Amino acid sequence: MATAAARPEPIPVYAEMSSINPQVVLAGAASGDLEAFAAAYVGSLTLGAGQFCTNPGLLFVPEPAGGLMEAIAAAVAEQTGQVMLTAGIRDSYHEGLARLEAAGAARVCSGRDGESANAPAPVLFTATAAQVLESPDLQEEVFGSAGLVAAYESLDELRAVLEALPGQLAASIHMTESDHAAAAELVPVLERKAGRLIANGWPTGVEVNHAMVHGGPFPATSDPRSTSVGTLAIRRFQRPVCYQNFPPDLLPNAARDGNPLSLARRLNGEPQL
Repeated sequence: MATAAARPEPIPVYAEMSSINPQVVLAGAASGDLEAFAAAYVGSLTLGAGQFCTNPGLLFVPEPAGGLMEAIAAAVAEQTGQVMLTAGIRDSYHEGLARLEAAGAARVCSGRDGESANAPAPVLFTATAAQVLESPDLQEEVFGSAGLVAAYESLDELRAVLEALPGQLAASIHMTESDHAAAAELVPVLERKAGRLIANGWPTGVEVNHAMVHGGPFPATSDPRSTSVGTLAIRRFQRPVCYQNFPPDLLPNAARDGNPLSLARRLNGEPQL
């Protein structure tokens, strides 16, 4: 007896996946108030145990990076681990730390474990931009409070690394007015890599408004044309349908003559209120 073929599972139109959300520090910003910068960075890195999808996992800083690295390391060392959502996520965090070390990143320092079994310490790693360029493992997200700081030697090297990164939800440029020319060279690269670009800010704050784009190229999401936050998020749940030559009483109310729902519409391309 023949049986009906199993129907394939539907493919989701939009799904958030993975993002390391690169942060670029240009020369002017790297010579400012380093302690304040480090505190803001680490605050974003450890927010919610680092489980935000917009967590700033990869920070690019100019050589020589000694003073800034010292300030960041001091801030990380003062942190206590927060409770992660599950024991499995905690285990995946530890696996991610091991992956970074196996790929050549150097562990600079750790904070303290929290009192809960699911509250691992935040960890800071360092590498060179050249290492990040050569290693896909250093370009992958570690879900949790793990920061990788990569030092770059020139703007050309930085641009090459950014070009090599996969799609992202967000990217930031930290700069002063003296850095604007350098930033102008990087913006076209980041426009192709991320759904949201931030100047002198951190990506973990996502406001629900009309302009917000919380999406990005693969693998940050499965569909870069949409967003999961903001009014444009409705497009994730819409599928266009055309009603050609339909009798008026068979049209959905939103498309009927007389506009019974009082929607903002277009008739023959002209706005109709």
